[in-house]
Amino acid sequence: MSLLFVGMSHRTAPISLLERAALDADGARELARELCGGAVQEAAVLATCNRVEVYAAVPSFHLGVQDLSAALAQRAGVPLAELAESLVFAYGERAVEHLFSVAAGLDSMALGESQVLGQVRASLRRGQEDATVGRVLDPLVQRALRVGKRVHSETGLDRAGRSLVEAALEGADAVVGPLAGVHALVVGAGSMSALAATTLARLGVGSIAVANRTAERAERLAASVGGTWLGLEDAAALRAELARADVVVSCTGAVGTVLEADELAAARAGRRRASGGGPAPQLLVDLALPHDVDPAAGELPGVELVGLDALRRRLAAAPAPGEGGEEALSEVAGSVRSARAVVADEVAGYLSEQRAAAVAPTVAALRSLARDVVEGEVVRLRGRLGADADPRVVAEAELAVHRVTEKLLHTPTVRVKALAADGADGAGYAAALRELFDLDGPAAGLGGLGAGPVAPTVSGTAATGGGSVAEVLRAVAAPTGEGAA
Repeated sequence: MSLLFVGMSHRTAPISLLERAALDADGARELARELCGGAVQEAAVLATCNRVEVYAAVPSFHLGVQDLSAALAQRAGVPLAELAESLVFAYGERAVEHLFSVAAGLDSMALGESQVLGQVRASLRRGQEDATVGRVLDPLVQRALRVGKRVHSETGLDRAGRSLVEAALEGADAVVGPLAGVHALVVGAGSMSALAATTLARLGVGSIAVANRTAERAERLAASVGGTWLGLEDAAALRAELARADVVVSCTGAVGTVLEADELAAARAGRRRASGGGPAPQLLVDLALPHDVDPAAGELPGVELVGLDALRRRLAAAPAPGEGGEEALSEVAGSVRSARAVVADEVAGYLSEQRAAAVAPTVAALRSLARDVVEGEVVRLRGRLGADADPRVVAEAELAVHRVTEKLLHTPTVRVKALAADGADGAGYAAALRELFDLDGPAAGLGGLGAGPVAPTVSGTAATGGGSVAEVLRAVAAPTGEGAA
């Protein structure tokens, strides 16, 4: 069984394609169940506002890539040939490294953001509830959560990187005026909406309202920031809030558009500048995938719409030197190095544990064989000595047999575990032991999680455990058929 990751993110796909492929919690759950109904043994789906990724335990690399890619394409309603150009894979050790980097916030649109940890945890919880994660993925995702926590507690990555909300609100005062006099509306009450509300409160906005379909969650979030709440289904109340709000931040899990352009236009008719002369300016921040706010709203006079595409460009821009930029860049670079060191340490530790665990069945089988041999010899010895033999002599003879056996087994069993843990060919040594001692039972577990050669017909990145899905699919489809698993 091998570990495989297939997915796409803001780094590999345009926002428009990510929107088409976006999955809510139910969709992610259904995809994992669907995958586990076939050759895939385990599957965990991580769906966030800027990524859709599947981690799976598969018996075959090529078939795994094909199955995961086809399932993603079907869910997105996008032809596989089109989607594959934005899909990437990581295999074995590279898949472990990728997941740990994602959990650490190193692969996020907003460097170091911690929201992804909650999303990784939700993915694990769904998998545990549905039994789509097991002995391969459960400990892996648990370890990823530990990595994320270590990075946030031991490095300054979360301080160096700006959150999506902070980046979106950068320069808000230039649009709507001093924040102390601003009224903000947060649409949604999930983790990102909670971050938006707390960030707005920390920035000192005058007042906050929370709109959500579930009244209890809206009321709880509003109370945490000293705001008010309303039901998202209350059209009249929502229009009144939209008319009043200077800043609107929306991040729901809805599949369709939540705030239509005509609704916003109607609400803006009720907004007036203090000095007169038309509706007051308004900042709309859309952090949802797929989008909550009708893109046409950005064309309304006096409205500035900031979506994920604009945020990606904004976050990619480096601070300007001469304005504290060089110092900021140095801080970010140092935090990234520290975070990567934590990830590398955790990857090495995890793989060492997995390699040692992989040879455990062989060690157990060898000791079981030795135990059977010893017990057989002890029974034969007692029969030859007879009932009149001195019990102390019999006991000493049995102890001697056990001691000899333990001494003979000690070096090979300890050695094979050490070799596996150190990254040597532990699986090879385990296989040799099984052959030499004619051991029965299952082979050595997961080995290196499928970290060996993967595809002779796929050169370049694939040979190192990661690369483009399109490249793999083209190799599998080649007339020679050499890429088929």
